[in-house]
Amino acid sequence: MDRVSTALIAASIESINRVGPCSAKLRLEKIEDIREARRKDIVNRAKEILHKWNIESMPSVDEVYKQISNTMKVGKVGKYGPENLPAGPGLEKTKDIIIVEGRADIINLMRCGITNTVALEGAKIPNSIKKLSREKESTALLDGDRGGDLIFKELMQVATIKYVGRAPRGKEIEECNCKEISKALAEKIAINRPQKPKRENKKSEIPIQISNVAKALEGTLEAVLLNEKLIQIEKLPVSQLAEKLHKTKGVKCIVFDGIITQRIVDIAAEKSIKKLVASRISEAVKPVLNVDLITFKTVFAN
Repeated sequence: MDRVSTALIAASIESINRVGPCSAKLRLEKIEDIREARRKDIVNRAKEILHKWNIESMPSVDEVYKQISNTMKVGKVGKYGPENLPAGPGLEKTKDIIIVEGRADIINLMRCGITNTVALEGAKIPNSIKKLSREKESTALLDGDRGGDLIFKELMQVATIKYVGRAPRGKEIEECNCKEISKALAEKIAINRPQKPKRENKKSEIPIQISNVAKALEGTLEAVLLNEKLIQIEKLPVSQLAEKLHKTKGVKCIVFDGIITQRIVDIAAEKSIKKLVASRISEAVKPVLNVDLITFKTVFAN
C-alpha cells in the first residue's frame, strides 16, 4: 500500500472503542516500513562481506609495491664463454640470439625486455661468437656509425650471421630508446650467401661511376639511385628502398649494400630500371628481361 492508504487504515484502527464486551482504546505509536528494515540488513551484510574480502584477497600496499618493483628489475648481465663476454640472462635459453657491440648495449636491450644477447667487446670477433653463431640463428644489432660498419664486415667474414640490424645513422645502440631498437630489429636485413649465383648478368661492362659508388657503399647498408647519365638522384637506407622506388621517377640504376630480392627485381621491371647492383643476389630471384643483376664481386673484378 501507499502511505496515504496506510495512514487511513491506522486512523481507522484508532477509532475503535470496544473489543467484544469490553471497552477499548487504541493509539498508534509507530509505523515501521518492513522493506526499509530489510534494506538496512542487506547493506550491513554487504559491508561485512566486502570487509572480509578486502582482508583475505586484496594484496597489501607492501605486496603491490614489491610486485611493481620486480617488473622494473632488468636482471644482471652475465658472462659467456672463456672470454667472459657480457651476455643477457636469456642467451642460452633461446634458439635465436642478438649480437651487439658492448656491455652498455646489452643493458639497454634488457631495459626493453630483450635478454637473449651477447656482446663482442671489441672489433676482433671472439671464438665463442663464431661458434655460437653457427649453433643459433644470429642477428647482429650494430651501431649506426663507422665502427658498426667495420664490425659488420668482420662478422661477415668469420661468423655465420643470418640477419643484421642497425641503429639510426650516427647513433649507438646504447643511446636508442625501446621504440628505435624495436624498429631496428623489425627492419633487419637477411644475409643470404648463395652458393651458385647463376642469375647474375655479366654480359656488359661496368661503368666506372657504378664501380665507384659500389666501393663507397660496401658495408654501409645504404642505397644510391642513379639516373640515365649515372648521376646520383638520392641516397637512402636499404630498408627504405622498396617504398622509395614506388614514389621516385627517372631511376635507371640502383646500387645498394644489400640483397637483390624478387620484390626489388619486380619493382625495377615495373619502373624500367635497367641495372640492379648489390652485395648479393637471393637464390629465390627469378631474372626478368631488361634488368641486369650484378653483384659487387663482379663490379670489383672489372
